[in-house]
Amino acid sequence: MNPWVLCWALVFGSVLIWSGIDPKDQLTWLLEVSPGIVGGLLLLATYRRFPLTPLLYTLILAHCVILFVGGHYTYAEVPLFDGLFGSERNNYDKLGHFFQGLVPALITREILVRREVVDGGWLVLFVVSVALAFSALYELIEWWVALLSDEAADAFLGTQGYVWDTQSDMFMALIGAVCAVVFLSRWHDVQLSSLADKGPDTTG
Repeated sequence: MNPWVLCWALVFGSVLIWSGIDPKDQLTWLLEVSPGIVGGLLLLATYRRFPLTPLLYTLILAHCVILFVGGHYTYAEVPLFDGLFGSERNNYDKLGHFFQGLVPALITREILVRREVVDGGWLVLFVVSVALAFSALYELIEWWVALLSDEAADAFLGTQGYVWDTQSDMFMALIGAVCAVVFLSRWHDVQLSSLADKGPDTTG
């Protein structure tokens, strides 16, 4: 197996195991890490049939690590994120929502480019729109799960009493999506070209 894949799996597995050792709240941990676990399984299932660019794999791993750390401590109590920039709350969740825009935007871009669905300005519009729609859907899922989980609701939502938490979460996701388009598109295109040069099997 590719050493890079082994390294990816080692980091993913190690952080997940650490995260699951005596987390702040077991139910909150399960709710928070589940998307990362599902994502990891999907990558494993599609690795040979539809391999992604190294940039995208790396960012997905970073996003999973953020999820696992947030699950271990809960998003309101992650160390080093209290009072940043004069804030009265722990803003680790904003980092998570930034990546919630950045990573889905790049996933969307990779699929649309490789499937030759849209290009040019339409590509930018689709990428940002899908990322923002994903963020809004996730906020709805958080709401539904919180209603069902009852006592774990506050820890899972991580609002910390901030009335505009949902809107600011989606705004951070929007910033992440825009950053993906503005700062990573050229790098992403180089890796997509390299992937295409390896043959039709790697481009889907």
